[in-house]
Amino acid sequence: MEMEQELAWAEAQKIVISEDLVSVAKQQLQFLAAVDRNRWLYDGPALQRAIYRYNICWLPLLTKHSESQTKEGPLVVPLDCEWVWHCHRLNPVRYKSDCEEFYGRILDNQNVVSSVQGTSKRETEEIWNKLYPDEPYNFDLTRAVPCDISEKISAAEKYTKYDLVSAVERQGPFFYQVSRPHMNNDLFLEAAVARYKGFLHLIKSNREKSKKCFCVPTYDIDLIWHSHQLHPVSYCKDLVEVLGKVLEHDDTDSDRTKGKKLDVGFSETTKQWEEMFGSRYWRAGAMYRGSAPSPLVATPCASNIVTKKVVAAADYQKTIHLSEVKVVEVLLEFVGVRNLPEGHKGSLFVSFSKTQPDTIFNAKRRLSILSESGVKQVASFQCQPTGHLLFELESCSAPNLPILRPVKTIGSTSISLEDFLAPVSNLSVEKWLELVPSSGSVGSNPVFLRVAISFSIPTPAPYVLHMVRSRSLSKNSCFFPLPGRVPFAKSWSRIIDESGNEVISFQMRDFKKANERNSSILKKEVIGITKSGETRTLAEFGGTNWSLIDSQWSLQRQKKFTKDGHLFELMGPRMVKLFPGRKLDYEPKHCEKRRNEVDYMTVVEFSGEDPYGKAVALLDLKSGFFKVKEEWMVLPGVTVAFILSDILRKEGYNGLTVTGGNFKESDHLNQEIDWCHDEGKRTDLTTEVGLNVEVANGNALISEKGGACSGGCGGTCGNAVRTGGCGGCGGGCGNAVKSGGCGSGCGGGCGGGCGGCGSMVKSSGCGGCGSGCGGCGGRLGYENSAVNPGLSVHPNEGPIQPQDVLVA
Repeated sequence: MEMEQELAWAEAQKIVISEDLVSVAKQQLQFLAAVDRNRWLYDGPALQRAIYRYNICWLPLLTKHSESQTKEGPLVVPLDCEWVWHCHRLNPVRYKSDCEEFYGRILDNQNVVSSVQGTSKRETEEIWNKLYPDEPYNFDLTRAVPCDISEKISAAEKYTKYDLVSAVERQGPFFYQVSRPHMNNDLFLEAAVARYKGFLHLIKSNREKSKKCFCVPTYDIDLIWHSHQLHPVSYCKDLVEVLGKVLEHDDTDSDRTKGKKLDVGFSETTKQWEEMFGSRYWRAGAMYRGSAPSPLVATPCASNIVTKKVVAAADYQKTIHLSEVKVVEVLLEFVGVRNLPEGHKGSLFVSFSKTQPDTIFNAKRRLSILSESGVKQVASFQCQPTGHLLFELESCSAPNLPILRPVKTIGSTSISLEDFLAPVSNLSVEKWLELVPSSGSVGSNPVFLRVAISFSIPTPAPYVLHMVRSRSLSKNSCFFPLPGRVPFAKSWSRIIDESGNEVISFQMRDFKKANERNSSILKKEVIGITKSGETRTLAEFGGTNWSLIDSQWSLQRQKKFTKDGHLFELMGPRMVKLFPGRKLDYEPKHCEKRRNEVDYMTVVEFSGEDPYGKAVALLDLKSGFFKVKEEWMVLPGVTVAFILSDILRKEGYNGLTVTGGNFKESDHLNQEIDWCHDEGKRTDLTTEVGLNVEVANGNALISEKGGACSGGCGGTCGNAVRTGGCGGCGGGCGNAVKSGGCGSGCGGGCGGGCGGCGSMVKSSGCGGCGSGCGGCGGRLGYENSAVNPGLSVHPNEGPIQPQDVLVA
C-alpha cells in the first residue's frame, strides 16, 4: 500500500464494533447448519406456522422478558421462531420500525440464547406453556398442515406486515455459500471483520463526498455484516456513530444482468476499494460457489441415526494406507511492473507454476498484468500448500500478428507457500517482488512485479484412486468393455494413487459351493493383495448380498425401485446409500464435459448431522477413477467400486437396474462417449473441493474488461473465447457463466438501497486448450473459466453474463 492507502486502512480499523463478531459469526454458522438440517423451515405450511408463532408467541414473550426479567436465566428461543427472527433482523431498518411501532423499542437478543447452544430449555418452556397453553414450545410438525390462519392473524394486534416468507426464501440459500470449513476459522473471520470495517469506511467516504455508489460485499464481509445485524441494538448504535444512520441491508434486488444495478455496483465497489486501500477486493474462499446442488431426498432420514466409528478388524486396518494430502485454494493477480526494460511494453504476461509440481497442480499458466494490459485477470486454482509458486515475466513482439513470435523471459521470482500456510499465518498478501533477471536481460535497475495472492485455509484433499487392469488392452478398447466384446481371463486389477503408486490389487474369484441339499450355490470372493504382499478376502457373495471386510459391511442391491432412487445400500456402522449418476457435490456444472451418467455412482452417507445426505465418494465405474472424501470410506469404497465394475463388465448397464425403475432414466443419461482407460494411458480426475470461484477442478481467469459472450451453454459449450497475448489458448473450451459473492449490498452514497454481492464466472473444462492442458479437465489438465470480479449477486439468483471470457 502507498502511504495514503495505508492511512485509509488504518482509519477504517478504528471503527468501533460493540460485539465480538468473530464469536457471533461462529454461532451464526452453527445455527444456520441446524436450520439446514430442518429444511421444512424453508417453505410451505411449516414456515407459515413458524411465522405465526414468531409474531404471536415469541415477540410478546421477548417483550415481557426484557421488561420484567421473568426468569433468572436466559430465554432459549425455539428453533422455528429463531429462524424467522433471524430473517426479520436481516432487514435492520424494517425490524427497527416494526419493534418501535408494536413494542415501543427495539427488541434485542440480550439475555437470549440460541436453540443450538445447548442451554437448558426447561425454564423457558415452563414460561411458554403458561402463556400459550394451546401452542407447544417445541414445534409440532403435525400442526403444520395447510390451513387458513388468517382469522388468528387478523385478530392479532401486533403482527408485522413485512413479507417474512420472501425474506426466508432469500436467506435460505445463504448457508450453502458460507458452509465450507474455512468460514469457521478464526484467522479467516478476523480478516473478514477487518474487511467489514473497510467496507463501512468506504460507504462513509462516499457519503462524505456525496458520491452515490451501490456498495456490494463479498461473502466473508456479508457473513460479518449479518452477524452485526443479529444484535440490532448494537448494530443501530454502531452504524449511527459511523454513518449517522442505520445502514440498510435490502436483499430484494435479484437482476444480475450485465450493466444492471448489481453488476455495476460490484464493479464500482471493487474499483473504489482497490483505489482507496491499495489491496484486492476479491478473497479466496469468499466468492460465489454456484447454486446449491439438487437435493436427493425431500424428507430427512430418521433423526435417531447413530453414526458409529468405523473400526476394522486388526487384519484389515492396514490393508490400504494413504498419506493425507492437503489442498488450498488460491486467487492470484499480477497488478503492476516497475523498471521495465525498453521495448517490452504492450506485450507482457506472467507465467506461473509450482517450482515442484504436485499431484493437484502440475501445469504452467499465463496471466496479463493489469497496469500493462488494462485487463483485470485473476487466476483461481488449487494446489498443495507446499513448495514455491514461480512467476516468470515474459514478453513477445507483435502480439496482434497471426505469426507466432519467440517468447523472451525477462526475469523470475517466487513465493513460498509454507511462509503463509505452514502454519497458517496470513491468508493474503500484496507486495512488490524483485525479479531475478534471466541471462541477457540484465538492466540498469532491478525489475519489480506487484503480486496479489489470497489463500483459503488448507483442508484435506479427497483421495483419488484409479483402477487399471494388469493385462494389456489395445489403445482403442474400453477399460470395461460391454459383455461379449472381450473374453477376459482371470486377471488382477491394480488400484493406484495419484502418484502412480500401487496401493492394492483386486481379483474376482467365482466358484460353486455345495449346500445341505447337495445342490450348488454360486459363490464369489474379492481377493486383495496389499503392498506388503499379504492376501486377504475382502468380500464374499453368498447368493443374495455381498459381505465386506470381515462382515463389517453388507452391500445390498435394491429389489424394487426406491422412492429416493438409490440402487444399493451399504449396511454397517453408518447409513450409506449408492445413487446412480453424479449427485450433490459431484453434480455436473453447466458445460462440464458430458459423460454418460450411468457410468457413475455417488456414495452418500446419512446421519443426524446430514439427514439429507452427504456425498462421501464418487465411483466412475467405466473409467476406473474413484474419489473418496473420508478415510473410513476408502477400503469399503474401492471394494464396492470393484464389485460394481465387475457387474458392469459382465452384465452391462442392465446389471444396474431394479424392478419398477431403471438406472437409465433419460436420454441424456444414455449418451455414449469414447472415454477409455488402460494401464498405459492415464487421465487424472480432479478433486472437487469447490473454489471460491467454484472452479473445483483447476484454473479460472477473472477478467473485467473485454469482448462479448454468448451466455449459457449453447453452441460450442457457451461463451465466446478470447485468447490473450502470446500465451492464450486456442480452441473452444467454452465457459459456463456463474456469478459470485453474496447477495446483499447497500447504497453507500446518499441514497440507501441494497444489492447483491461479489460475483464470478465459471466453467468446467470441456477439454484441452492450446497451451498444453489436455485430457478432459482433469487434475493435470485444467478446467478453465473466465471470472469477472465486478459482478455481485445473491445466492438465489440466476447466472449473469461476464464482461469478458478468457481461457488460459
